[in-house]
Amino acid sequence: MDFESAIVRKAAWRILPIIMICYFAAFLDRVNIGFAALTMNKDLGFTASQFGFGAGIFFLGYVLFELPSNIVLSKVGARRWIARILITWAILSAATAFVWNPASFYVVRILLGAAEAGFFPGIIFFMTLWFPAQYRGRMFATFNIAVPFSTIIGAPLSGYIIEAMNGIGGFSGWQWMFMLEALPALIMGFVVFFYLPETPEKAAFLTSDEKTVLMKRLETEKNAREAKEKFTIGSALRDPRVLLMCFIAVGLVMGTTGIAIWMPQFVKEFGLTNMQTGFVTAIPAIFMALSMILVARSADRTGERVWHAAGPFIVSALGFILAAFAPSPLISLLGLTIGAAGIGGASPNIWIFPSTLLTGSAAAAGIALINSVGSTGGFFGPSIIGWVRDATGGFQGSLLFLAFAMLLTAIAILILGRSMREMMQAADARKA
Repeated sequence: MDFESAIVRKAAWRILPIIMICYFAAFLDRVNIGFAALTMNKDLGFTASQFGFGAGIFFLGYVLFELPSNIVLSKVGARRWIARILITWAILSAATAFVWNPASFYVVRILLGAAEAGFFPGIIFFMTLWFPAQYRGRMFATFNIAVPFSTIIGAPLSGYIIEAMNGIGGFSGWQWMFMLEALPALIMGFVVFFYLPETPEKAAFLTSDEKTVLMKRLETEKNAREAKEKFTIGSALRDPRVLLMCFIAVGLVMGTTGIAIWMPQFVKEFGLTNMQTGFVTAIPAIFMALSMILVARSADRTGERVWHAAGPFIVSALGFILAAFAPSPLISLLGLTIGAAGIGGASPNIWIFPSTLLTGSAAAAGIALINSVGSTGGFFGPSIIGWVRDATGGFQGSLLFLAFAMLLTAIAILILGRSMREMMQAADARKA
């Protein structure tokens, strides 16, 4: 292992565990809302459409406050702002336990989205300040493992809380689940504030030589990218490739939130108990995590990103089609697992594209825009699945919708890849 790799590894061991647990807490909220529906919908009289709309309206608040939140983060620093985000969303997540009708559900969900806005793009931008491009695929993949692990751990846990704590203290099991599962975000808010270093320059755990090597490498990469094509904030927000990345992010978020929120109900259709549903729901998440690691390592090793993102989405679409037409619960579970694994494999590589194209303040604004627009997929995905479920009386149409969305996302990635190759060729021609 050379000196630079050793520095990156040292930084990763210090930083990744903190931000992974934070992301785990974020997606635990996406998972537990799906499990709450197993009993909450009946208790409160929600239809599938009402639940899907309420689950998805979270992203309206998220989208409206995404860009302003990321601008504030760039001014006050990641440590302070991410800590604020974690603490406020923990409070609102716990407050979901006390909704009593569709209107109160919608209000709490939209406020929760506003509180969480800026977290993911802020973390992605934060990682570009720490890790050179050569290592970002595996770093993003490691970070993203928090998504399936929130299901692997959260699904059985949520199922257990709903059944074991139902009626204790006069609260339903789903109410206890919201209150208890808000604690990780609350705790991590204080951990981030006191222990997350802002930049390599301010990292006490790095020596002077280690700081110099890492910062020089990051600065060299930034200058090399800007020599090919330099973006201002305005040009980044107007660039067709950034807008295409927004469309791709919509597809990615539509897939991840669709399966995170609705997977428990997909699996519940097999005729299982709530606790059994929790354990079975963890199976697709396990393969989603494995796919993230394997595809990211392959992409870092080969340097190829486009097909490592588009290919898994195509596989995901095939998986959802298989689940839609499966003749048995076992085959349906296989299709759902393939669908989840495909999304998992694609996701780390998606966020390499904006950090490859953009630098500096343009990167912060561009990543925020991409994630903000992409987050609308979190509204449309769960909502459309709920509407189709109510209209058809089953999940076949919903699964076919997911398959179609994943296929369109793969096509958009291939178009983006061609555009970025042409940009690089034109830059090389100008140099010659």
